[in-house]
Amino acid sequence: MMDTIVVGAGVVGLSVATHLARSGVKVQVVDELPPASGASYGNSGFLVADTAMPVALPGMYKKVPSWLCDKDGPLRVRPGYLPRVTPFLLRWLHASRLPRVNASSDAMRRLHHPTFDEWRRLVGDATYAELIRKTGQMYLWEGDGPFPTPVEDALRAKFGVKTQSLSKQEIQDLYPGISPSIGRAMLIPGNGHTVNPGRLCQAVLRELINAGGSVMHERVQRIWPKPGGGWTLMTSGGLRACQRIVIAAGAWSARLLAPLGIHVPLESERGYHVILPNPSVSLPIPILHKTGYFGINSMQMGLRLSGTVELAGLEAEPDPRRCDVLVRQARSLFPNIEHDDPVYWMGHRPSVPDSVPVIGPVPERDGLFVCFGHGHCGLTAGPASARMLVRQMLGDPVEFDAEPYSIRRFM
Repeated sequence: MMDTIVVGAGVVGLSVATHLARSGVKVQVVDELPPASGASYGNSGFLVADTAMPVALPGMYKKVPSWLCDKDGPLRVRPGYLPRVTPFLLRWLHASRLPRVNASSDAMRRLHHPTFDEWRRLVGDATYAELIRKTGQMYLWEGDGPFPTPVEDALRAKFGVKTQSLSKQEIQDLYPGISPSIGRAMLIPGNGHTVNPGRLCQAVLRELINAGGSVMHERVQRIWPKPGGGWTLMTSGGLRACQRIVIAAGAWSARLLAPLGIHVPLESERGYHVILPNPSVSLPIPILHKTGYFGINSMQMGLRLSGTVELAGLEAEPDPRRCDVLVRQARSLFPNIEHDDPVYWMGHRPSVPDSVPVIGPVPERDGLFVCFGHGHCGLTAGPASARMLVRQMLGDPVEFDAEPYSIRRFM
């Protein structure tokens, strides 16, 4: 019998398994998809060590109607999916109250702030130097200021986040060819990015294998407790048994827990990205366009445009028009950009209403652990989340209060 099985071969699951294997635990990762695919491959590449903003913020609900009425807006809800997603949206609205936002940002900060150290610890100095850049992150706004963001400003002040405002001339000097419509920029120097999230996560896979762990390519269909202790997994390849199981299956995690009577408000925030190969524009610092709600990052494979939130569940087909919007936005920001044919992609961000990932043991389910719900920030918070969970699994002390991440808040 395997000691521990981790369900999910994304950045979170691979990080958990690697820490376990390095601690001498016999561990196997099970996933039907290749390791480091899905959202772990297709994300923006941003590492937001100095940003801990929940998705739900006070007053944001006022913008939702206009977003939904704008076919190019940052939020789309497929009409047929609205009844199913309404309970999640109501919880999201509840989580946007200021006290809840402050608590969520505190919890996120504890996982985000050590991301550069955690990545170095996970993949080693050579891979870190090759794939990670601590160059900061640039926020851009269209039009002339001011552009008040009082809640975000207050959270940055609370955490002592350093920022730097740029003049219009400084923006144009830093980003030659940028549209003159950009009137304000703010640099967050404590953030950074990876130039290839897929390769970064593949590096974690190598560390797992080198530490003695293994990966099995099967689809987990159901899990249940074994009489007398341990767990059974029904997979596409048969029955598997283990003493402990970690559910780190991203947006699919709730499906595995539901038959056990464990219900978590987990939703797929379907995100899209576009790669512009061989672009004429190279960004010295990645951009988060705050007016258009999209990101741009120079990567090894080209210029990656990422963004939008589409609520349509796990089964609906991708909508390539969401990618068309990203291409139009990039051409609006850099009117003279040239590139080869765009490459489109869609994936599933695993999101909970308060933006705080679900990490830790499941009460009254001996040997069952969870680590999912990182939303837009899996690449940033995944390594620290994994180390925290493994310390809990091995009975080691955790450096901070683990209760804010517990699944108990949904039970």
